[in-house]
Amino acid sequence: MNGGDSTPTVPGSGTPRRSDATRGAILTAARERFATDGYERATIRAIAKDANIDPSMVMRYYGSKEGLFAAAVAVDLRLPDMSGADRRREAGRILVEHFLDMWEDNEVLTALLRVGATNRAGAERMQGVLRDQLLPVARQVCPDPEQVPARAALMASQLLGLALTRYVLGMPPAVELTRAEIVAWLAPTIQRYLTAPGP
Repeated sequence: MNGGDSTPTVPGSGTPRRSDATRGAILTAARERFATDGYERATIRAIAKDANIDPSMVMRYYGSKEGLFAAAVAVDLRLPDMSGADRRREAGRILVEHFLDMWEDNEVLTALLRVGATNRAGAERMQGVLRDQLLPVARQVCPDPEQVPARAALMASQLLGLALTRYVLGMPPAVELTRAEIVAWLAPTIQRYLTAPGP
């Protein structure tokens, strides 16, 4: 027994895997700091202090605040169940309205998009979120299983394009659109990407 020390060890060596423990401490501190301060105000120095390590260790493992954010953030898009003929017929409207709700109220999601547009780790994190959460919804709606990845990618291009111009870049024409206008413009396009016959 080790007196209650639960630090992982390298098999056969008895040596604590300090790197795993350090990474875990950094990610825990980062999640709490990003949730409390938001992405812009959270600093590497504050996160390192919370984790009781030197800031250089954060940089060693994650390279930058962007890389740390991408590794630490957990995003649940809470996508609706789209099974059922009635919901499939309204998929475009339902998904556009859902994403508007998500973007309007989720600073973490906006920060992830900002990081994903400028940082490789952030881009990979965003790709993982969309792959793991958007593809299953597309499978519920799309008529041809082989076209699901392409249709999901086209849907993402519209939704992320809106989010980028409206919430990250703050382009006035995009910001000034009302919710009803966005749904009216975008829902038919999303519906077509998901259910129209392929080219």
